[in-house]
Amino acid sequence: MISAVGTLTLAVGLAATLAWTLLWVVVALTGTRLRIARIATLTTLLAALAACAALEWALISHDFSVRYVAENGGRDVPVYFTVTSLWSALDGSLLLWLVLLATAGVVLACASATTAPDHRAWAMVVTGFVGVFFFALAYFAANPFEPSTVIPVDGPGPNPLLREHPAMGIHPPLLYAGYVGMVVPFGYALSALVLGRDDDRWLRPARRWALAAWSVLTLGIVLGAWWSYAVLGWGGYWAWDPVENAALLPWLTATAALHVSMGRPRSAVTEWAVGLFSTTFVLVLIGTFLTRSGAVASVHSFTESPLGPMLLAFVVLTVAVVAGLLLFSARGSRAVGDAPDWRSRDTGFLCNAVLLVAVAAVVLVGTLYPLITELLSGTRSAVGAGYYNRATAPLLLALMLVMGLVQLQPVPGDARRRLRARAALPTAAGLATVIVVGLWSGADTLSLLAFGLAAFVLTGAIAVWFSPRRRHARAGLLAHAGVAVVAVGIAASALGSGVASAQLEIGDAVSVNGVSARLTGIDRQPGADRMTVAAHLTLDRDGRAFGDLSPVLHYYPRRDTTVGAPAIRSRPWGDVYTTVTAVDQDGMRATIRLAVNPFVPLIWLGGVIIAAAGAFALIRRNATAAANHDRDPADDPTRAMGSAP
Repeated sequence: MISAVGTLTLAVGLAATLAWTLLWVVVALTGTRLRIARIATLTTLLAALAACAALEWALISHDFSVRYVAENGGRDVPVYFTVTSLWSALDGSLLLWLVLLATAGVVLACASATTAPDHRAWAMVVTGFVGVFFFALAYFAANPFEPSTVIPVDGPGPNPLLREHPAMGIHPPLLYAGYVGMVVPFGYALSALVLGRDDDRWLRPARRWALAAWSVLTLGIVLGAWWSYAVLGWGGYWAWDPVENAALLPWLTATAALHVSMGRPRSAVTEWAVGLFSTTFVLVLIGTFLTRSGAVASVHSFTESPLGPMLLAFVVLTVAVVAGLLLFSARGSRAVGDAPDWRSRDTGFLCNAVLLVAVAAVVLVGTLYPLITELLSGTRSAVGAGYYNRATAPLLLALMLVMGLVQLQPVPGDARRRLRARAALPTAAGLATVIVVGLWSGADTLSLLAFGLAAFVLTGAIAVWFSPRRRHARAGLLAHAGVAVVAVGIAASALGSGVASAQLEIGDAVSVNGVSARLTGIDRQPGADRMTVAAHLTLDRDGRAFGDLSPVLHYYPRRDTTVGAPAIRSRPWGDVYTTVTAVDQDGMRATIRLAVNPFVPLIWLGGVIIAAAGAFALIRRNATAAANHDRDPADDPTRAMGSAP
């Protein structure tokens, strides 16, 4: 019954999305307002919600006649993780994608379009076309409502890694919302190509949508890094995994697009914005391909599926459409005009965008390297973390330098001579930080530069914050402060970390960096869906006990899988991170890994600050726009990320 109802909702959704797309084409071509176009968009959302509700009901009621439930459900899975099982596997995650995409369409369709109604109509067409593709995937190629060939008594439950942490209910939806949100700026960018690139009315709504999606994606990436750190047990937070990179890539180019679009309107700005918003969406599709095709090995990716060729074909089609529209619109575009003063903020925005795109290019090459080598030589080979660290570090340091300089640049009405005065304190803070950290730690050159530039950026942001002329830029300053905090966390955690591993008998201890973990006991705890083995540790630092930790191993018999869960103790000077990697059968010995990771919480704090800055910029922009539609473009608060890129 549920299989038939669910499949019917997908069919209705596909038909409604086709109607949505065609009706908005009519609106775009004729300029008429068709109420039925909005009705079709709303019907799409209702169909997607109904499909999700049907699959959730099947999961919660343990209806193993549905293939997806038979493969991912289980009677012993807690209710919370039963609900999140909807997006724990490929087919169900497409339904979440469709709900978010349809929600974006409804919001866009119902939003005021006084600024650029013609651009909004074409953006709706593009969003609808993307929806048609993904509804077609869900209906024809990845239907989660297909009936089971053999109905089991019970199912294996979701992947054990996906039922170990409550972040499973937040992290994937945040990432998906960030990805889907990038569809709308892409639609506006294509509308600029269709209607003429020299018309920049589309930039304001595109920037608003991009800022919202960027903020959500930022939070999703930070939460994912924290989840990896807290659950996977390897002691790190970023492994340059292909699917991690797939989330980072559109974030980088979206950041570049936001900065470029804050420049004073000119033909060059709109051209860069069109290119970057389009590139961002293409990277979203590439990330979707990597996640759902099994083309690259990743702890995060779904198993190999037949969706790979279809997703790849859609990527190629999207690139071809963008390239064709670029060539078409280039025939009638005006000259670029005067280049901005090299000392201006606009030049800084462009420099930051170029550096961000360069980082994205480095990451993209590394991510696709296994596919490239297989295509050229027939043999796969991959690059390691060393490649990413060496290739991106100089670019990221240059990015911080430019970021710190541009936030000090004068705004219209300021005298340029004030730049030197503004830069004096941040420069002194940066140099002092380099000297102090160098003398105290003997850090390498790159680490010293990271500390110094972080101090330069943070001090500059604080100094400019109190300038009356820069009130509209405070969201950008807050974001830059967050970047500086993240940089300090990354540099400090790499600089002072220590790791030790040993097989311990009860009463023995392992030590690193003055911290010891003594094994006091081992016990086994049977559960409904797992067997848990816990190693109990007592911590001390310089002879003083400061807590107990119990890292565990979970064995899931239905999936014949063992998953370790670390135990972490946060102190002012850093995290004590413990994992148990093996336990003898007699229960008297365990292999314990002890790590000291200084200042890692600064990374989470900085990431939250960056995401909050994006939300602050968006709220401020909406409030100001509502109060004054005629504000001078130079004071446009969508430049708020903007007084410095």
